[in-house]
Amino acid sequence: MKVAVLGAGAIGAYVGAALHRAGADVHLIARGPHLAAMRQDGVRVRSPRGDFTARPHATDDPADVGPADYVFLGLKATSYAACGPLIEPLLHDTTAVVAAQNGIPWWYFHRHGGPYDGRRLESVDPGGAVSAVLAPERAVGCVVYAATELERPGVVRHVEGTRFSVGEPGRGVSARCLRLSEAMRAGGLKCPVEPDLRNDIWLKLLGNISFNPISALVRATMRQMCLHGGTRRVIGTMMSETLAVAHALGCEVGVSIERRLAGAERVGDHRTSTLQDLERGKPLELDVLLAAVVELAEITGVPVPTLRTVHALSDLLALRSAA
Repeated sequence: MKVAVLGAGAIGAYVGAALHRAGADVHLIARGPHLAAMRQDGVRVRSPRGDFTARPHATDDPADVGPADYVFLGLKATSYAACGPLIEPLLHDTTAVVAAQNGIPWWYFHRHGGPYDGRRLESVDPGGAVSAVLAPERAVGCVVYAATELERPGVVRHVEGTRFSVGEPGRGVSARCLRLSEAMRAGGLKCPVEPDLRNDIWLKLLGNISFNPISALVRATMRQMCLHGGTRRVIGTMMSETLAVAHALGCEVGVSIERRLAGAERVGDHRTSTLQDLERGKPLELDVLLAAVVELAEITGVPVPTLRTVHALSDLLALRSAA
């Protein structure tokens, strides 16, 4: 199995290192000091489950890699529309693109069925720019339940979680998902193939839609947000509104808000990816996390006043941080 990891940051390098350890032909595509460190010393993973080092091929040129069976997309969703020149050399007729993104994916309504089948969401696929680069037919959905940070170039700090749920946009269990799952599990990761991944998307989104923008607005860790009474109530309300949108689209999360909050508190003083991006001056990935759900609420007629308020505030933050 040949796997290209396009955007081998904290999550991408972690997955690539695990797959390489399992014997897959892995190629990491990155740049800058992180690439230089991986070329020299490999990917060094620091984890409570045990440290290890893997030395897959690392490059900044996808043409050096050529077509792969799977492209694991570790880029931020904000980069998808512009990634055409990078991903094109990695594709053959049956290449699967595994998008390890948070939030609502660009393929959400692809083979969805029902009245919304094939609908495009402007917030995640503006003008069809993402679909033009990443054909929904290639997509394998992936919901990441692992927390990682790039401690320094070439060194990934694995905080907690090893689950990467995968699934087809058209539901069911496919051969390409099963093959990917087997390789991921051989590398020490959990990788269930979900018959309907959209339920997992909403489960993960329940936390991301609330903790991520709030963490950036108040500069707080997961534990700090959970322990502050007022912030905890706001996050709970955001989760409740998000569940209402999910239910309107026929999805069931199956986890209570209190349980979700308790799980986040146990993560401890972890900084969300949005807060990390803010601190590093990177674009904030809020369209797929928050704007998309507000758009879905408009489509389904579900009132989401708190989500709209937080979206307005965080959208201004994103604009100012990009200026």
